[in-house]
Amino acid sequence: MMTIIAATDFSILAENAVEYAAAIAKHKNARLILFNSFVIPFHAANTLLPASSIQALMIENEIRLLERSFSLSYAYQIEVGHECAFSFIEDELKEVIHKYKAELVVLGMPKKTLEQDLWGNTTSFAIKNLKLPVLAVPINARFEGTKRVLFACDVLRGLSKKVLARIKEVAVDLDAHIEIFNVDQKLEVLRSEDEHSSVVNTLDDGLDGITYYYKNVKSITVIREIEKEIKEFQADLLIMVPKKYGFWANIIHRSKTRVMASGLDIPLLSIPL
Repeated sequence: MMTIIAATDFSILAENAVEYAAAIAKHKNARLILFNSFVIPFHAANTLLPASSIQALMIENEIRLLERSFSLSYAYQIEVGHECAFSFIEDELKEVIHKYKAELVVLGMPKKTLEQDLWGNTTSFAIKNLKLPVLAVPINARFEGTKRVLFACDVLRGLSKKVLARIKEVAVDLDAHIEIFNVDQKLEVLRSEDEHSSVVNTLDDGLDGITYYYKNVKSITVIREIEKEIKEFQADLLIMVPKKYGFWANIIHRSKTRVMASGLDIPLLSIPL
């Protein structure tokens, strides 16, 4: 049975992502694990509370998580477990994934702010560091049947068979239309017919059995073009594959996938290489 982990801090954003994860679990007949990483509230951390009071806060938090698990299990008729850690989520998430052998992590997608762009967030951390798909869910998203999926990628850098297999799995599972969208930033370079034919052959082989569209545009503003295409294609879901950079390159470059992990109106599914 597939296991999905949904992380929550009980905020409106996180709880909407939890509902989305529960709906996916019902659709896929999967097990859902709610994960909360409890951190002592700021006002409590700056007071001289006795150890018993801190323990009471922790117990109250775990009871809240348990009650949420029961309510989701009843509402969606799915198996729901829970896991509570008393540390920062970035420190504990990998351990929970390993413990439950999870195949998908679902997190809320925050609004785009200057602070998010500069420093990132828990969701962008997960996209960068986890070795399994991460689904970022914006606050107004609902899982009501995904029918149009936009896969934004750099096809001329190559597409792995593993990634194409996952795209095909999503298309078949959701009975969705797929568009492969490429933004070619090298405006001055004329791509040969053989080069584009090779791309199409790779897509045909990897996506055999499903109907897909392939669209290529030339532009230096990749993120703007992706946002534009989301609207034009009327996509319900965006899929991207984050690039891996070395130490120094990582200081200079910002992954476009992680940049897109905030401020969208549709969920973003990040698939690692």
